[in-house]
Amino acid sequence: MVAEIKLGLCNPPEPIYLYVKKGELSGESYLWYNYDINNKITIPVQQTGLTGYISELKLTTKEFRERDNIKLDIVVRADEIYIVRTGIETNFAKSFLLAVSVLQDFSKPLIIAATAGEENVVFCNLYDAATKTRIHSEWNRDADWLAIIDSVQAKLQTSQNSHIVSGEPILF
Repeated sequence: MVAEIKLGLCNPPEPIYLYVKKGELSGESYLWYNYDINNKITIPVQQTGLTGYISELKLTTKEFRERDNIKLDIVVRADEIYIVRTGIETNFAKSFLLAVSVLQDFSKPLIIAATAGEENVVFCNLYDAATKTRIHSEWNRDADWLAIIDSVQAKLQTSQNSHIVSGEPILF
């Protein structure tokens, strides 16, 4: 299936970054936001779920307050390319990694949902998009996070390669 290309004015095919944070702006609560770097403003995202295909996990180093901070970038293919960026030490990243680590098949769409915890905490719930069932995992605060990332990346590569080998197109 070939997607129809829309002709005319458009935005460049740059990823849309979603940052994780429990916040409030103008009386509205939010768990995700975009950041307009040119105008230095936070733009709240009211939806708490993102449905798409996880295509990659990346670790990115960003400087914040003169310190290097490691961020987990979750690359999601949907109507656009989205990158969910969160600190590697956050409850969101850890709950996401634990849930995604139990998956074997990445050829189906998933729902990544931001869920508010107490105070400033944000967790991640992962759902099968077709059945709307939550993907359960046991909490393990001592998990080997880098090993989980490596394992998931290997499964993502295998999943993508299996579609190429079988001749089936990967539809996004």
